[in-house]
Amino acid sequence: MTDDDSFDLYDLKVEWVPGDKPCWCYAKEGDHFTLSGEHMEMAPGTKWSMYTMAAILPVLPAKQRETHANDWMTTDALVACPDPSCGSQFRVTRTGKRTFRHSETTAVELVKEEK
Repeated sequence: MTDDDSFDLYDLKVEWVPGDKPCWCYAKEGDHFTLSGEHMEMAPGTKWSMYTMAAILPVLPAKQRETHANDWMTTDALVACPDPSCGSQFRVTRTGKRTFRHSETTAVELVKEEK
């Protein structure tokens, strides 16, 4: 292990995609938010259902990290609305990559492994 404590995370964009049923969470064309590191930024005037967010949030940390090309987390980009009567889906797109440092993101010290 080196003294380099850096790691990379993808920036993400999450946007509403209409489905084949009515949207009951009041999402509309253009609704989206971005995620950079741990920080979310909502588009102005956008409102997100807490139930929609509950479905999307668990996926985001995995989508931020490098995954194997054959992993479904790499290829699958749509998260369905949790309401079975709602046709909405939410597309998660990797938009860029940022480098972070362990020492700048946590108070927990990085322990070096002994060989």
